[in-house]
Amino acid sequence: MSEEILINITPMESRVAVVENGVLQEVHVERTQRRGIVGNIYKGKVVRVLPGMQAAFVDIGLERAAFIHASEISQREGASVETISALVHEGQSLVVQVTKDPIGSKGARLTTQLSIPSRYLVYMPRTSHVGISLKIEDEGERERLKQVVTDCIAQENIQDAGGFILRTAAEGAGADEIVMDIRYLRRLWDQIGAQIKTVGAPTEIYEDLGLALRTLRDLVNPKIEKIRIDSRETFQKTTQFVAELMPEIADRLEHYPGERPIFDLYGVEDEIQRALERKVPLKSGGYLVVDPAEAMTTIDVNTGAFVGHRNLEETIFKTNLEAATAIARQLRLRNIGGIIIIDFIDMEDEEHQRQVLRTLEKQLERDHAKTNIIGITELGLVQMTRKRTRESLEQVLCEPCASCQGRGKLKTPETICYEIFREILREARAYQAEGYRVLANQKVVDRLLDEESGNVAELEAFIGRTIRFQVESMYSQEQYDVVLL
Repeated sequence: MSEEILINITPMESRVAVVENGVLQEVHVERTQRRGIVGNIYKGKVVRVLPGMQAAFVDIGLERAAFIHASEISQREGASVETISALVHEGQSLVVQVTKDPIGSKGARLTTQLSIPSRYLVYMPRTSHVGISLKIEDEGERERLKQVVTDCIAQENIQDAGGFILRTAAEGAGADEIVMDIRYLRRLWDQIGAQIKTVGAPTEIYEDLGLALRTLRDLVNPKIEKIRIDSRETFQKTTQFVAELMPEIADRLEHYPGERPIFDLYGVEDEIQRALERKVPLKSGGYLVVDPAEAMTTIDVNTGAFVGHRNLEETIFKTNLEAATAIARQLRLRNIGGIIIIDFIDMEDEEHQRQVLRTLEKQLERDHAKTNIIGITELGLVQMTRKRTRESLEQVLCEPCASCQGRGKLKTPETICYEIFREILREARAYQAEGYRVLANQKVVDRLLDEESGNVAELEAFIGRTIRFQVESMYSQEQYDVVLL
């Protein structure tokens, strides 16, 4: 399986596409004016303590105060969680790290358990634990890596070394590479520590890398054959970054100078458009319907064209298998997080159910975000979660529709006509007027003059006033005004 990373840079935004065998699997977008802040470290000020929620609001200099739960405030290892009032008080300075971007109406989520990632390691200055990514399954390799870190700490003679987690990328890494990472992280922490002592609150102390460099640090694995970058300046920056931290991937970097935009070359632009649609067609003729909502995302699987009873169970099984693979891809592509409920087509055969779940689990193994399949409910729905840290693709690229306020539905012209009649009756009771002028959308006025003309005549007779109509081309279907003449 060949994998490539495409990096498209413009002054306004950076975009990254992960392509496997010519098919887009992931896309990340970072707008220059709205950069994500996950991983950034701030010296903040506690502005409100909420004992009932065991949480506090912290001002870190953003529009909305950020939120921290008592369990995220560093405890003594092994100790039970103290109450929020015992941990912080209003006006107190607190060094925190962002774990979740502000999303929708919610402020950023914070922790005081700081962690700084490098290529192979995550450094946690406030613990003394050495952990290893669960994705490294070989027991011998796990032991070797643990020993390498322990030896490196002793060799460097580091006092108050802090804790380290070995990332998936560390599998097969040599002691020299891990020592370089430890030195880099310690230098970075010394700089951060010096700032913590001197700056006031609220202040940003450490900013995570921009999208292009973060991609190299977090997404590059041995399967990635090429990393193509369409900006010479970014290519030079990444070359320098790679030389210092990841020399083994230097030969995979490539500057793309082509006339044709790099995303067009691989059909990425079209795929991004499709990733914003509700309906996802499957090759078998079936389709998925993806519905993101505030509390959860639901995904419905449909067979499309009906097939006779003799092969129905087989058709359903094949559609569900194809859907399981497509769903895993859509979750990555759309960056959907939180609770996800999947309604596969009902299967009577239990072995078929098991195979569909197994396929979904196997496909999700390639996901960088942590996923957890909880099981099948009594209604036959698959429950799962996917870790949400940054906004979804839809949240980055779209906003709620101004006409329907994000409902996805518009009131019919008929409904609006009856609302207008009620509004005229209210006005007639409240004010004396010679008549009324109704300003509304073309479709609504057409209906008032045609299907509803009898009702209009009756209303005029009832209130003893004339009613006139005027089309407002800029009005949406639901907008109208009733003006006194």
